[in-house]
Amino acid sequence: MQFHWRAISGPILAAATTLAAIMVDRYLIGIPSPAPLLVCIVAAAGSLTGLRSALLSAAIAITGTVLFFVARHAGFNGADLVQLAILSATVGTTAAITGLLRQQLVDAFSHERTEHLIAQRLAAALDDVDIGIVLLDADTRAEFINRAFREYFALPEAKANSKPPFIALMYHGRDTGAFELPAEQLNVYIARRMEMMRAGDSTPIIIKLRDGTALRFSCTALPDGGRMLSYTPVTDLIRHADNPANAEYYRSLRGRGAREFARHLPAAE
Repeated sequence: MQFHWRAISGPILAAATTLAAIMVDRYLIGIPSPAPLLVCIVAAAGSLTGLRSALLSAAIAITGTVLFFVARHAGFNGADLVQLAILSATVGTTAAITGLLRQQLVDAFSHERTEHLIAQRLAAALDDVDIGIVLLDADTRAEFINRAFREYFALPEAKANSKPPFIALMYHGRDTGAFELPAEQLNVYIARRMEMMRAGDSTPIIIKLRDGTALRFSCTALPDGGRMLSYTPVTDLIRHADNPANAEYYRSLRGRGAREFARHLPAAE
């Protein structure tokens, strides 16, 4: 037990209460047993500091009550023994319950704090990569949007931090002219993207932006019903594959076996 004011406040208060009750009962006026007040003190000690402080307070409460009855009657009678037994059971149970509950609360708070720190570090790490990352909850609202995605689609900070639904992100790209698509095809394209996202379709597709950037989009279904959307920049790869001079080279790979072809497949895409 740590000996700071919270740790010793319960035992000190229990001792002071029993001593004051003995003195008042003996020299001033007869008073009832301080047992109910002692139970409250034990509960407060368990809530403030934990099990050990509560148990020490309970021991002092029982000892003080014994001294209270001895000072009043110069001994014990049957009623005193019954009250003492009830007090012992009550303060013991109170100490155990409050002490253990406080320990569980402290452990839960520590675990939550650790998870929060890990989440902060992970978010900072995801903000340093050039892959756009969007995490959606089960209702398709964006719980996290990293820096790369915001830059690719010129998404304002206020809008990104407002947890917009995925459809709002698609409409933002349409309204800002981000996609390299004719205007008459945009609504069909958005509807198809929404359908794939809801179905958790992990088939990668290439998204070409009007500024010449090419992104490889993929959707991953998460266990909680959410989605992780990734936008990997493949601009250089797409430009290299679009070069007619490389067409014969990629066709020639077909005759080198599946392993050789698979090794060059990402470039062929």
